[in-house]
Amino acid sequence: MNKIILADSQAIFRAGTAKVLASDEDMRIIAQCSDLDRMTHAMTTFPGSIVLFAAALRPDLTHLRMLLESTGSRGIVIAENDEQAGTYLHQGFRGVVFRNVNGPGLVECVRRVAAGETWLPPQLMQPESPEDDMVGTRVRDRLTPKEMRIVALIVQGCKNREIAVRLKTTEQVIKNYLRSIYDKTGVSDRLELALFTIHHRVLAQAAAEVGSKLEVEQQQQQQQQQQQASSAVA
Repeated sequence: MNKIILADSQAIFRAGTAKVLASDEDMRIIAQCSDLDRMTHAMTTFPGSIVLFAAALRPDLTHLRMLLESTGSRGIVIAENDEQAGTYLHQGFRGVVFRNVNGPGLVECVRRVAAGETWLPPQLMQPESPEDDMVGTRVRDRLTPKEMRIVALIVQGCKNREIAVRLKTTEQVIKNYLRSIYDKTGVSDRLELALFTIHHRVLAQAAAEVGSKLEVEQQQQQQQQQQQASSAVA
């Protein structure tokens, strides 16, 4: 039985990854961690594990590699789609997958690393170009601007209530939009939608761009509210 520690700040992708790995009877998720402190604690508590961690957590890679060695564990990096896999392999990690890896590829990576091998699938050396992602392009072009905003927030792990607040509407309206989005993408729930988005490079890039704009808008709104509050006090 391969013990797996899964560390990722994005809850929806932790859930999707855990679901994929749990389908293999030789793998057992022994810890799910949302931050570096929890991951470090899990590594010292469960030595000899496969540690699947997101690069987005921004760990000290040198320290992490030393901790892996001292606990007899092996590390697999979940890299963002625009990162270079070789950077992590050169630093001694045993495998790299991108966030858009499919289920079979993820399972195969964990199996190979558990067997003492290093995992470098061909697609990491020659990543799919945006021009080749016809499905992602088609879905991106079919989604309305409002629907793309909802997709971007779903990818960030937001619930319907939070999305409704961010977009200044109601939960029922968000549910109506989600039904339309599910029809256009061919998925059945928000987890599948997030995984579908991240798997298709063109769609993932579009969602990331919209998500960045939403973050800027939210920051501007918070600044305005703070200024209004300060004016009221004065």
